Amino acid sequence: MLRLFDTAVGDIVEIVPVTSGRFSMYVCGPTVYDLAHLGHGRYALVFDILRRYLQWRGLDVRHVSNITDVDDKILERAETENRSPWEVASEFEGKWFSTMAKLGVLEPHSIPHATDYVHKMIELIDSLVRTGVAYQGEDGIYFDVSEIEDYGLLARQSLDSLKAGARIAEKDFKRSPMDFVLWKFSGDSSWSWDSPWGPGRPGWHTECVVMSVDILGEEFDLHGGGLDLSFPHHENERAQAEAMHYSFSRHWVHNGFVMVGSEKMSKSLGNFTTLDDLLDHTDPRAYRLLVLQSHYRSPLEVNSQTIAEASRALARLDATYQRVIEAGGDLSGASFSDIELRRFIEAMDYDLDTPTAMARLFELRSLVNQSLDEGRLVEAVSLGATMAHLLGALGLVLREGGGEELPAGVVELLERRELARSERDFDLSDRLRNDILELGFSVEDTTSGPKVRKL
Repeated sequence: MLRLFDTAVGDIVEIVPVTSGRFSMYVCGPTVYDLAHLGHGRYALVFDILRRYLQWRGLDVRHVSNITDVDDKILERAETENRSPWEVASEFEGKWFSTMAKLGVLEPHSIPHATDYVHKMIELIDSLVRTGVAYQGEDGIYFDVSEIEDYGLLARQSLDSLKAGARIAEKDFKRSPMDFVLWKFSGDSSWSWDSPWGPGRPGWHTECVVMSVDILGEEFDLHGGGLDLSFPHHENERAQAEAMHYSFSRHWVHNGFVMVGSEKMSKSLGNFTTLDDLLDHTDPRAYRLLVLQSHYRSPLEVNSQTIAEASRALARLDATYQRVIEAGGDLSGASFSDIELRRFIEAMDYDLDTPTAMARLFELRSLVNQSLDEGRLVEAVSLGATMAHLLGALGLVLREGGGEELPAGVVELLERRELARSERDFDLSDRLRNDILELGFSVEDTTSGPKVRKL
């Protein structure tokens, strides 16, 4: 039985699907006004891994993830660049999916766009106004959070506590500093929709309510995203759903931040590195491996050192896989180790404990090498096939041609060269390539990262 940490409960709970044999998950997607950064990559990988694992366990998964293509940040970029908001949103949506494809993230089964649901959002907001949980302010329609008895659940705080910690409301007409906008009046703006309250555009917190309910129904299994979305975004979604008497999401799951030093990585802090920057210089599988080696709820430090360590670990896995093939083992027809399958499931079922699962898979790699060293080919093939199969269940596909492990000196030079390339110091990069050549190894730069071969 799968168990996950439910933010609404504050504890690890059993996940019982609404419909036996099926699993419905809604994961908040990108606001398409800029390139994806490493934090986006982490949440995309975390929920891709969850989806893949559930499918591997035999569940029929329905994965929905939205595109926020109406937002003030899109409009701001459009005005700065003298373009239409539609053009900006279209450009960065295309770049998002191109980057996700590089990362090996499965495309969601449904990809609703906010602009296709504006009329349904207006209907929802109108219902909230009519039932008295929303009101008209000077610049838009607002939700009255005091109407929701347990508001603050996903923040693990009470409404009074949140009010005490909130800044003084800049808008005097708001009944509470926690009240949030549902509809923004836009006057004569060219980017607006007609509504009962005049032209405007929706606030961010309403779109996912109407899209998830429209596609998955009024009750579904899981709502997920990065930890920064738990409050206020997901709490504000939950409040609207509760006001409409929807059962809504049974469970709320959030992954931890990507860290740069002591700060989380985000666009607002200006400390983000685009995913494309990383993937242009690193095998995309290395980032997936790094995510797998960290628990999804823990902070994840991403830097040249941690990426290099993941790259070396990946090379070791590839090398062992290659060694089994070169020994003449037929991995395609091999039987899997039942005990290793059980250990894998036990780790993954307990709050998606990928670090424990990966540690065991690296132990399994050592056993494969030991079996080969001692001439036990049948055993090596079975264990190697199991290792490759379980890694594949997590989206990490091993490749032939991994070759032998590189000497420490070559690895150090390679890491320095990758850092130089990422900083566009190509003179240093060329010098380091020559140093690697002098040690007897060639370097070929490819779209999936550097390929090093012994001369």
